[in-house]
Amino acid sequence: MDSIESRFLQIRRTIADKAAECQRSPEDVRIIAVSKTQSVQAVQKAINAGVEALGENYIQEAVQKIEELREKPVSWHFIGHLQSNKAKYAVRHFDMIHTVDRIKLAREIDKQAGKINKTQDILIQVNIAKEDTKSGTDADNAIALAKEIGQMEHLSLKGLMCMPPFFDDPERARPYFRKLKELKNFINSKDLPGVSLTHLSMGMSGDYKVAIEEGATMVRIGTNIFGSRN
Repeated sequence: MDSIESRFLQIRRTIADKAAECQRSPEDVRIIAVSKTQSVQAVQKAINAGVEALGENYIQEAVQKIEELREKPVSWHFIGHLQSNKAKYAVRHFDMIHTVDRIKLAREIDKQAGKINKTQDILIQVNIAKEDTKSGTDADNAIALAKEIGQMEHLSLKGLMCMPPFFDDPERARPYFRKLKELKNFINSKDLPGVSLTHLSMGMSGDYKVAIEEGATMVRIGTNIFGSRN
């Protein structure tokens, strides 16, 4: 039976096996089911199957789903490029924002979170391969950005996120995942006030197994749960 439920359960089994292989607990790897462009009905099926965290890329589309599914026990993660003028909507609706990549955006999120007395969980997005087509700060700026965010009253910096280049062979993504983990460890070694990174959001449907081997704590899985997008 090829359904959202069966695909999700298979992913969960695969992650549990891979985590055990790496002598990690399956609970250390959180599945972020990427639900962009999916219908509310499809997302409902995923929640019924056991999905606990959903990732969305577009504010307007996400807000409609979040409003309709407000009673459901799931956390919502913003994983798309975020413009500063949309920060207030992200703060209002999302438990975690994975894509903070510049100080202007961090300040705006902090300001908007302050207005509703919220501490917003965030990740710094690192453009680990320095691709022109992708958002994210570079490794050097990530350190400076982490230092500034650590001083902000309404932000809680939880870790780093990356999207390596797409490869048919997931092994080729490994060096980029490893580099992100090394950057996380380096930032932690600096003992910056207010900064203690625990999470690595890395790995998608094609390469999540390699990402887990390199220390991913969140994997962003869309196609392998919801099927191919039309």
